[in-house]
Amino acid sequence: MPGASNKNDYVVGVDFGATKIYAGLFTATLNLVGASKMTTKPVRGSASVMDRIARCISDVVDECDLTMDKVRAVGIGAPGAVDPEAGRVILAPNLGWQDVPLQKELEKRLDLPVAIENDANAALIGVYEEEFGGKPRHVLGIFMGTGIGGALIINGELYSGFNHSAGEIGHMTIDIDGPKCGCGKLGCFEALASRTAIFQKIKAAVADGQKTLLTEMLGEKLENLRSGDLRKAIQKGDKFVAKCVEDAAEYAGIAVASLVNLLNPEVVALGGGLIEALSDVMMPRLTKVATARALAGTIEGIQIKDSMLGDKAGIFGAAVLARRRTK
Repeated sequence: MPGASNKNDYVVGVDFGATKIYAGLFTATLNLVGASKMTTKPVRGSASVMDRIARCISDVVDECDLTMDKVRAVGIGAPGAVDPEAGRVILAPNLGWQDVPLQKELEKRLDLPVAIENDANAALIGVYEEEFGGKPRHVLGIFMGTGIGGALIINGELYSGFNHSAGEIGHMTIDIDGPKCGCGKLGCFEALASRTAIFQKIKAAVADGQKTLLTEMLGEKLENLRSGDLRKAIQKGDKFVAKCVEDAAEYAGIAVASLVNLLNPEVVALGGGLIEALSDVMMPRLTKVATARALAGTIEGIQIKDSMLGDKAGIFGAAVLARRRTK
């Protein structure tokens, strides 16, 4: 296995969820050299997903005209409850995983040291180190994409809680009579404001006869709907799509207000694919609602900002984990 640092040392950071696997190749000083994406296909089972992760890693190394012996370590941001010390994914409902030995299986496939962490934790590490330079003492991260993940840095350290599942803010109840979430509970933040939730709401309304520019763009079944399509429809004046996205931003604002009341962080960092595609629509509404709903005085001076790293936060954070794994 590769050991101490030399000029040829690279690390790979991987962020994966129910939809896609995203791998980035980084130099030892965390410069992104190249990236590769692949669909996850979780229905094929955990062994197949791990094979695909390994293939995505070898693809990005090959695309950069390098060989695997130049890679020092790999970091992985995985969805759900993750035990980084045991190297296991305890539970990932969106993947249908329970107690999967991800670290051991990937080390076997790659013959490299592997570090794993919850995907939102990895994304916040990426934002914290790369974007904020490790400066703020208390940071709350909220990552909105296929699902909604959260993470906490308290006193400059990642806070993972008693059994490694702190930060599961996607499963805070926002509406007790709300729609059913992937976790089986009703009215979760994720079931109301994730990209999946917005898409389901739009598709159900279209099936009930709602008119939208999206059907002209993509057909009646709205196949291959993406966050970018929502953006295009809003730019063309689609008020229905704008309302769906603004509703999601309102729920996010309610969640932020509650979390600010509880945690009083210095910075609230918003990220993920949904925020990256729709920041200019979502952030003003989200910030306004959070400010209005937080206890007077608690939100004063707190920065609520969207991450400039966007969807790359996860791979940057995973690369930091990989680098730490070999130190």
